[in-house]
Amino acid sequence: MKITLKPINEQVMVITGASSGIGLATAQMAAALGARVVLTSRGEVDLQAAVERIRQAGGQAISVVADVADAEAMKRVAAAAVREFGAIDTWVNNAGVSIYGRIEAVGLMDARRLFETNYWGVVHGSLAALPHLKAGGGALINIGSVLSDTGYPLQGHYTASKHAVKGFTDSLRLELESAEAPVSVTLVQPAAIDTPYPEHAKSYLGVEPTHMPPVYAPEVVARAILDSAQRPRRTVLVGGGAKLFTAVERYVPRVGDRVKEATAIEGQRTDRPPRFADTLFGPRPGDARVRGHYEGHVMESSAYTGLRLNRQRALIGLAAVGAAVALLDRAGLFGRDD
Repeated sequence: MKITLKPINEQVMVITGASSGIGLATAQMAAALGARVVLTSRGEVDLQAAVERIRQAGGQAISVVADVADAEAMKRVAAAAVREFGAIDTWVNNAGVSIYGRIEAVGLMDARRLFETNYWGVVHGSLAALPHLKAGGGALINIGSVLSDTGYPLQGHYTASKHAVKGFTDSLRLELESAEAPVSVTLVQPAAIDTPYPEHAKSYLGVEPTHMPPVYAPEVVARAILDSAQRPRRTVLVGGGAKLFTAVERYVPRVGDRVKEATAIEGQRTDRPPRFADTLFGPRPGDARVRGHYEGHVMESSAYTGLRLNRQRALIGLAAVGAAVALLDRAGLFGRDD
């Protein structure tokens, strides 16, 4: 079944985890392009601040305080979106949190709470969104990770939760396609992104955690999300680093293991004591920021992701170059010495 999605400026978009990071970047970008956006997270103060900034910039937005771990709360978010704007065209399951520490050291209560947010939050959001998306057509976009396809030291439970998100998303897509439902299901898999992610995470390391490079800007992910809201896509890797990471895992996994063992255990640690309270069990007010505190180089764009999202344009460009080369060759302009 061919699925047709609306342009962003005609859409109502619901975004979980929208008070900071990728969720906030996506909400701001979508609203600037004319979408009506519904921001939800646990943090009332930060949600109100985000919505106010969007409205001051001329956008249309509302906020709904809700915890993605609560299935009924997600239904209330969907109901609020329909009550305010009349429909839901795209639902983005973005909310997530991490834990840094060796698996044997991490408390099981903490690990279970992580899964309540990262995995069950996606399930609850999807089930709340689907009746509306199936009725009118639309896009369901789940935020996985480059770690959805591999293992990673010191973030074992986070990695496992993102494997679960991938399995759920791919399975749901099959069921909806077989039922010919007019719903596009996309898994977005970012590389490391400069958001408050490391400072929101609970750390068992005794020091402040950090990203491993390459690190990309949140807006790179936001652009991929908005593209997937308009053009049905199965999976989108965000960042050339993500593509390289998954290629190594597929073709030379033991080489990848050795590289991660040699670099990622120390590379995710800083020499600074933790500066922030984590957000595993609750929000941290006054934290409505898109960017984090990563001190290294942040890549503001990704040539790989740009080409991936504009494959047809890239192919046309390559064909044009090829045709030009052929014409020049026929004209005898290659191989001359003058």
